[in-house]
Amino acid sequence: MIIGNREFNHGTYIMGILNVTPDSFSDGGLYNNLESAVRRARKLIKDGADIIDVGGESMRPDYTMITEEQEISRIIPVIERIKRIFDIPVSVDTYKSGVAAATIDAGVDMVNDIWGLKYDDGEMSRLIAQTGVACCLMHNRREAVYDSFIDDVMGDLKESAAIAERAGIKRDKIIIDPGIGFAKSYEQNLQLTNRLERLTELGYPVLLGTSRKSMIGLTLDLPADERVEGTLATTVMAVMKGCRFVRVHDVLENKRAIIMTEAILKS
Repeated sequence: MIIGNREFNHGTYIMGILNVTPDSFSDGGLYNNLESAVRRARKLIKDGADIIDVGGESMRPDYTMITEEQEISRIIPVIERIKRIFDIPVSVDTYKSGVAAATIDAGVDMVNDIWGLKYDDGEMSRLIAQTGVACCLMHNRREAVYDSFIDDVMGDLKESAAIAERAGIKRDKIIIDPGIGFAKSYEQNLQLTNRLERLTELGYPVLLGTSRKSMIGLTLDLPADERVEGTLATTVMAVMKGCRFVRVHDVLENKRAIIMTEAILKS
């Protein structure tokens, strides 16, 4: 597939996380001014990121929802500066179509939607179709109630992909994300990570986003800033099970893990 001016067709690629928020669960407040955000983007790129994912609203448990205007004011200057300085695709982490529209005008190449196009009655899907940007559709539910967990997750992702294609989004512009940490128990997060190969059956590139999440913290009994090794284990699983992308904070370490895993698999 093509995101921005780059092709992503072979191996596993890295989406580097850039949160310009005061309250994200692991790095809130570190990059919420323009200069620190640009420095962070520079490091992510130097360490091997293939895409920069910019977020302006925390999705931590018990997060405080902000207005579209607040979110736009946080992220537009950062996106504009990154697009002006660096030659790299930029994604925006938002489920609000008004925010997405503003960022696409600023040069964003992909919308990373944690509600899988199910938040705003079709506005996001129509916007993405009209502008031709790529999209990442994450699995989420308002209530974590399942009949057959893995089958239900796959069914929900099929629904998101169907919404996208009905709106006119091209199939080669769609990525799916199992939504680790969203509307799932600890045990379900582990189970889904272990069954990632099932998601590749849907025919879309799969992105895994587990970086520093509670699944790792609960397993290792570690705070968010000490979860890099746990994240690396999930990245190795992602490569082995056919995921095309991983979304991470610690790019350099994950890049090395991907290179090593791919070398073994190709031997």
